[in-house]
Amino acid sequence: MLLPLGEEVKLNKHPLHVSTTEINFNAKEKSLEISCRIFTDDFETILAKQFKTKTDLSKPALHKAMDELIKKYMNAHLQYSVNGKTATASYVGFEIDHEATNVYLEIDNVSSLQSISLNNTILYDLFDDQMNILHVERLGTRKSVKANYPARELSLNFN
Repeated sequence: MLLPLGEEVKLNKHPLHVSTTEINFNAKEKSLEISCRIFTDDFETILAKQFKTKTDLSKPALHKAMDELIKKYMNAHLQYSVNGKTATASYVGFEIDHEATNVYLEIDNVSSLQSISLNNTILYDLFDDQMNILHVERLGTRKSVKANYPARELSLNFN
């Protein structure tokens, strides 16, 4: 069955507004390896809106410029507390994976992981039905928590 063009476009949009943040405690490297998975179309929309510039995360010629926008956005929308102390993540890079963009970050000098809190407002400035999920893995134990807009605090304990 053929639909009018406008209908097809609606079907291609995803109805779910969700981002996933995976944090893996690397005991050997004493670091937290972080990856955030965000729908590329939504991510490009918010980057263009916030920084008032054209965005295309899949265009190799723009990769360096997109790196800068993503780094600024992630710094503004993710704040970390590790074992009760504020921590800063370093931006590593991003890549496109099908319909999503994976953003990679890292927190160094983490010798143990008892607790982590994440203030996550990714895409909250775009959708009022945004859901952000946090998965944390430490020494073979995986825990998860989610926050629905407007909640922004995601916390996990490993004690």
